[in-house]
Amino acid sequence: MLDDLTSGLWDVIVVGTGIGGGTLGRKLAEKGFSVLFLEKGPLGSSSAGKFPSNDIEDPATRLQHGSWPTPLKSTINGKTSTFFATIGAGVGGSSVFYAATLERPERHDIDETRGHRHPTGGWPVSYDAFAPYFAAAEQIYSVRGSADPLSCEPHSKLLPSIQLDAANQAMMESLTRQGLHPYNLHLAVKNLPDCGLCLGHKCPRACKMDGRSAGVEPALRTGNAKILDMCTVRTLRSDANRITHVEALRNGQLIRLKARIYVLAAGAFGSPKLLLASRSDHWPDGLANHNGLVGRNLMFHLTEMVAVWPKRSIKDAGPSRALALRDFYSSKTQRYGVFQAMGLNAGYGEIVGHLTSVFDRSLLRRFRIFKPFLRIPAYLGTLIFGQASIFAGIMEDFPYEENQVLYDPDDPERILFKYTMSSELRTRKAEYRRLIKKGLKGLKTVFLSFQPELNFAHVCGTLRFGNDPQTSVLNADCRAHGVNNLYVADASFMPTSTGINPSLIIAANALRVADRIAAKLTERSSPAQPFGKEQTPCSDPSLDMAT
Repeated sequence: MLDDLTSGLWDVIVVGTGIGGGTLGRKLAEKGFSVLFLEKGPLGSSSAGKFPSNDIEDPATRLQHGSWPTPLKSTINGKTSTFFATIGAGVGGSSVFYAATLERPERHDIDETRGHRHPTGGWPVSYDAFAPYFAAAEQIYSVRGSADPLSCEPHSKLLPSIQLDAANQAMMESLTRQGLHPYNLHLAVKNLPDCGLCLGHKCPRACKMDGRSAGVEPALRTGNAKILDMCTVRTLRSDANRITHVEALRNGQLIRLKARIYVLAAGAFGSPKLLLASRSDHWPDGLANHNGLVGRNLMFHLTEMVAVWPKRSIKDAGPSRALALRDFYSSKTQRYGVFQAMGLNAGYGEIVGHLTSVFDRSLLRRFRIFKPFLRIPAYLGTLIFGQASIFAGIMEDFPYEENQVLYDPDDPERILFKYTMSSELRTRKAEYRRLIKKGLKGLKTVFLSFQPELNFAHVCGTLRFGNDPQTSVLNADCRAHGVNNLYVADASFMPTSTGINPSLIIAANALRVADRIAAKLTERSSPAQPFGKEQTPCSDPSLDMAT
């Protein structure tokens, strides 16, 4: 089996199977091209549960659960720490655990508009050019919800919203009476009978749509795609302007894999790390790193967590990720982001989880004896908060070159990054909090964070695309400048983080990039021979995919 997959020349090799890699691979497989997915984690089961607790430190155990096996090492605002983050390492990547939020960005997230200046002057691809891909991604991912009443854009053709329960209906009414404009959050779920939404854990029924259920599995069903799991890609071998092959480890065995096109979809941590590891005489600082920007412009979102009680109390209400509003999204002079339900109640387990996460990134993490005592404030918090709904204000981050993903050749598996929170971000955070307080005045609210919280699940921007090779890593088609057969289809392409969860943007861009790759393969060559046939890379210059 392994020899069959390693001996042939594939049309496309995709490194990573999250929402970007899965979506792109599916579209190319459906177009008839041969696709090989390479995944660090196990094929596993679609119903293997939640992310393992941070108390589980064994790498093999974590990997079998589908999560990144080793802790991240970060230097944030000058303080160095190691911690486990909610990063997936299995088929579907992080997307199999997420809460299925796929929202469209605002036009000013992408374009320079009359009412809003853009931090970078605008993306190289316009909102209108992305729009048909937003619609296609919403269809593939079975996105349902209601229109944002504040939007001036044509409404998406979404599936019907999930019916609100009594608690969410009470919250909807309370927010509306405040003069706000709540709507049904856009969720990627088929809403099968007895749907539990599977918030924060894998869905056992392919009801929640993610990189696995909406991407990899449909691709495999075409017969044109295969997958190698437990496969750690070590380096991309290249000559002056193209990749020649991939070197990877699988079950301790070094393997080489060849394709006409290579796509990185290992995430905004993993993709730049792999390029930095792929050094050669032609690329001494890392593949595609001619300008030193690979790994730079690292961005997250800043998350403001707020407990909110509706005016009409509903007992025994379960958590729900049903509502969102964009009343606080931006002002005339500043950019903030969406305000949405997290799908959590302020109960004991959630508070313990939040305090544990903060503890693991603090200086107290060395004194593990104190960790069990976090249960005391969690219990007190439960008595105080009851079953308030937790909302998250997601605030846009801006790109700064000094924030970057790094590579340590002595510890190549480690995710390593440094990040300094800018003064303007701190200022916007304080303004955003005041805006939320003013908008929710009259409702009982409690802010749950005392300092800015970075959302490590929303990492982006480390391989930004652009028209100028001196200021970007990728061109407008998300092909690497100077590497003719290398594309990127994850959140690292984003030049700004926008004010929403990036999942729909990633999926839409993956469909767009898939079209560019298909056109290139069709223009320059015929599809590769069926996988498993003995082949050699074609030396015909017309197959170099040069633009």
